Amino acid sequence: MNDVILAVGGASDGGLRGVAAVSARVSYAMLCLTISWGVLTKTNWARRLGERKSFRSMHLVLATLTIAFGIVHAMGFLFLNEGAFSFADIAVPINPMFRYTIAIVGLELMIAIAITASMYRWTSYRRWQWVHRSAYVAFPLLVAHSVLGAMANTHLSVLWLAGLTFFVPAVTLSVLRFVPTRMLVQIGLVEEQA
Repeated sequence: MNDVILAVGGASDGGLRGVAAVSARVSYAMLCLTISWGVLTKTNWARRLGERKSFRSMHLVLATLTIAFGIVHAMGFLFLNEGAFSFADIAVPINPMFRYTIAIVGLELMIAIAITASMYRWTSYRRWQWVHRSAYVAFPLLVAHSVLGAMANTHLSVLWLAGLTFFVPAVTLSVLRFVPTRMLVQIGLVEEQA
């Protein structure tokens, strides 16, 4: 009777762990794309490709997908047969394992950013901007969680190239976002506007 695998889980929960792993990888990729697209939108560096409203909409879609897949990843652990996690374990960032704590803080920051962005019209610009910039805190937390999780599950050797492929552009654009425009013009990365 132990060989019977139920739809909600099984003896080893392999399918559920697979869904959690895939959703984590997709969420990581969407996170990096969201950060990159947000920088391109805010700095107006991609203005030749389309109008700003379209870029903001795409940034919103990428951020929504990031959060949705992150929640699917986290909620997947509630349904494991082993019962290793409760809802409080995945909602409260007090966990003896550091990689879970940083993931919870990162995901909750992203959710706070989304809620604040939806209330943009009713908050001051400075408050909205401060909360929105906390994405630059959530990003390294979630990247660290991804690396630590891949190491713990012995998948780092398989995933490192894909992880870097998404990570490097996001970090590069984030750093360039805070470099003074004058310096970017001097090194030839942007054109001087008359």
